[in-house]
Formats: sequence, structure tokens, C-alpha cells
Amino acid sequence: QVQLVESGGGLVQPGGSLRLSCAASEFTLDDYVIGWFRQAPGKEREGVSCIGRSDGSTYYVDSAKGRFTISRDNAKNTVYLQMNSLKPEDTAVYYCAGDRWTSVWAMCVHRVVSSWGEGTQVTVST
Repeated sequence: QVQLVESGGGLVQPGGSLRLSCAASEFTLDDYVIGWFRQAPGKEREGVSCIGRSDGSTYYVDSAKGRFTISRDNAKNTVYLQMNSLKPEDTAVYYCAGDRWTSVWAMCVHRVVSSWGEGTQVTVST
């Protein structure tokens, strides 16, 4: 399993932006499909966005399309989730996830994941 560490969460007003980061210290993230999931109180964990290993493939849940962007910085061994135009319903704990052998679709839609980070809280509120 790869150890994943999230950062970048916080409190932001509706319409604001946050950038989440997912980093690994002992593994090359470029070898893994990486995804961002979120879980709000009383709700199931859902796949928000996933990015493929080297083909540039991405997946976004409908509610994130046009507002969120997932990207890699291989030099920093980090995957980012840029979140713009945030809404109160985006409030959740956001988790980074990784798997070396799955696909973008299988990870985000069917939660095929072998490693999870501990999560970072995102709160969108006035």
C-alpha cells in the first residue's frame, strides 16, 4: 500500500476556491491511478474525480464538472484537486485514494481502491 497524505482543506465562503493536495513520500504517484473522494455526515463516500496513470484520462462526478480540476505534478509527486465556485453542498471530508492496477472509471464509480489517505475537512459556509 502507498501512504497518501492530504492537505489544503479549510473553511471557505460560498463561491470561493480551495486547492487540495495529495502527496506520497515513498512511492511514485505517476504509477498509480489517483482519486479524490468525499464523505459528508450521514452520506456514503462518493468519487469526486480520478486521474489515470499516464494517458491523461480523468473522471468527474456530475456535480463537480466545470468547477473542479484534477491534475498531477510529477516533479512534486503530488496530485491536486482545484475546487472553484464552491457550494455548501461540497462540505465534506475529502479523501485521496490510490490503486496501481485499476482504471479511472472503476476507481471513481466502483471504489476500487487499495490505499486511502486520512482525509481533510472542507467546509463551505458563510
